[in-house]
Amino acid sequence: MFKIYVDGDAFPNLLKPILLKQIERLKIETIVVANKKINIGKSNLVEYMIVDVGADEADNKIVEMLEEGDLVITADIPLADRTISKNAHAIDHRGELYSVDNIKQYLAMRNLMEKIRESGEITKGPKPFSSKDAELFANQINAFLTKATK
Repeated sequence: MFKIYVDGDAFPNLLKPILLKQIERLKIETIVVANKKINIGKSNLVEYMIVDVGADEADNKIVEMLEEGDLVITADIPLADRTISKNAHAIDHRGELYSVDNIKQYLAMRNLMEKIRESGEITKGPKPFSSKDAELFANQINAFLTKATK
């Protein structure tokens, strides 16, 4: 059985009960990795792991533990890319399922926007997380887990 890894540092509160319900329903071992205490809910199936503070510490720990077929929940596109390269799966907080077919496009756009910001251009950040985003995530995680556990 695969595991779920949650990149916990920026995991939206709206998604915590949605994910916990799926974890409990399907009995999937889940590891929440963050550089501070994050709680998605009480469950014997959820392990919490705190890593050192620093850029990419949580990402590096997730990639280190990740095995083929596992699922990573993250809004971090470079982490999603590293996940896909290990033949695992990644879903973002807004319900996007990253894949071999789309991850390089997302990574290229992220890198382009980073270069634009570094040049001094002021860009809009992502739109605020909404209940519609939570609904898209709930639908995607349900579809993915239903298919993966059959």
